[in-house]
Amino acid sequence: MSARRRRRGGGREARHALRTARVIEQQPFLTRRLAPTEVLSAEGLELMEHNADTLLEEVGIEIVNFPEALEIYARGGADIQENRVRFPRGMCREIIGRSAPSSFIQHARNPERSVTIGDPHIVFAPAYGSPFVRDLDGGRRYATIEDFRNFAKLAQMSPALHHGGGTLCEPVDLPVNKRHLDMILSHIVLHDKPFMSSVTTPDRAQDSVDMTKIVFGEDFVRDNTVLIGLCNANSPMQWDYAMLGSAKVLAENNQCALITPFIIAGAMSPVTVAATATQTLAEAMAAITFTQLVRPGAPVIMGSFAASMSMLSGAPTFGTPEPALVLYVVSRLASRLGVPFRSGGNLTASKIPDAQAAYESFMTLLPALGAGVNFVLHSAGWLEGGLTMGYEKFVLDADQISMMAKLVGGVDLSENGQAMDAMLSNGPGQHHLGSAHTMANFESAFWVSDLSDINSFEQWELEGSLTSIERANAEWKRKLADYEQPDLDEAIRNELDDWIAVRKAAEPDLGV
Repeated sequence: MSARRRRRGGGREARHALRTARVIEQQPFLTRRLAPTEVLSAEGLELMEHNADTLLEEVGIEIVNFPEALEIYARGGADIQENRVRFPRGMCREIIGRSAPSSFIQHARNPERSVTIGDPHIVFAPAYGSPFVRDLDGGRRYATIEDFRNFAKLAQMSPALHHGGGTLCEPVDLPVNKRHLDMILSHIVLHDKPFMSSVTTPDRAQDSVDMTKIVFGEDFVRDNTVLIGLCNANSPMQWDYAMLGSAKVLAENNQCALITPFIIAGAMSPVTVAATATQTLAEAMAAITFTQLVRPGAPVIMGSFAASMSMLSGAPTFGTPEPALVLYVVSRLASRLGVPFRSGGNLTASKIPDAQAAYESFMTLLPALGAGVNFVLHSAGWLEGGLTMGYEKFVLDADQISMMAKLVGGVDLSENGQAMDAMLSNGPGQHHLGSAHTMANFESAFWVSDLSDINSFEQWELEGSLTSIERANAEWKRKLADYEQPDLDEAIRNELDDWIAVRKAAEPDLGV
């Protein structure tokens, strides 16, 4: 604990520090004790599976610019006609069921931060991929490597986030062909949580693997999972070299490919929930099958990113009921397939962290929890349909997801949870404020926000009449001021720096 934090006195700051320290000491991922929400019967899910097999058999998957993938599919028993791969009914499910693991550990360089991905566990990771950032002081602007590093630090300083994420924002001040090296280095150096691979090209996925070998050792990486790479389909029914090639690199190295059809219903799938869920399953099974043909037993996560669309403007919308229903359905389909499941998040189309952002975010987060999602990407920072990573939104979201451990933990039926002694010893009309049970539990009885204002109007006015955005602005700045870099062996850091220098010198800068 820093000297700065030790010098703090009582009041809200001290309570905040105590809560933060307590959460960090807990298990670094959640274990749900609530049953997932079911919106379809077994017969309905079987119908989705039958329809997905029909799509794979009759329409198939188009493979773009990746002849080697066609050869791998052919050896696995698929029918290849030019660049189209068609799968005999049941082929994908049989291959996946034979070897894809139902859960796995993603190791962090701090073993205490490693996470288990799969039922009944939940892992929260920050938002991913935004070219812009926003804060209350500077407004919206292109992201830089400094912003990326700031968000990596905020991930380290946010106990509710179990994972460091991937492309926290796109540092456009660095060359396109080399910026992944600085991003992966930032993940390794600035936090000690698990993180994600670069996947914009297979070569960059391999660079990510090679950098982790320096940190963990080649033998450890060969036998354990230290990376997750996000591989998105080109919906409808298409996979390209960048994504499937990156999935191949990850699978070959025993690392996890997060296979996610990215679908805006009405544009990339039909408008209905059943059709979107069916297409999601078909596209995901095709790529998961590929990873198992490359290396049986390679870890995978099946993902779903489904958004509805404004039929007036064509813009994606968030927090609406139809994608929530898709999420509920696909989560059960992933469970029946026997693989971990990913979805988002705290998603919103709002440009700033306002009331629209709050309700849209919560209406995407809550279905993810209800559906039983195992890896929740885009948990913190998402604005403007993913175009912007917000500093204030990041800490507001992290505060919100900190309550989820209480929610998914279910009802405590222990002796303390039943509290029968307290009720039997307390007569009618007598309050429980000073009872032994209340005094023993008051610190942990209820979730308490670090950012919400629950004071009286007069106290709120006396303290400056701050809005939630203004309080969040102060909070992310406080977190960065309090940040302490986790230890990293100096020899490993030097080897990483030397390796990166050689890689950067090997080719000219492109796309600055």
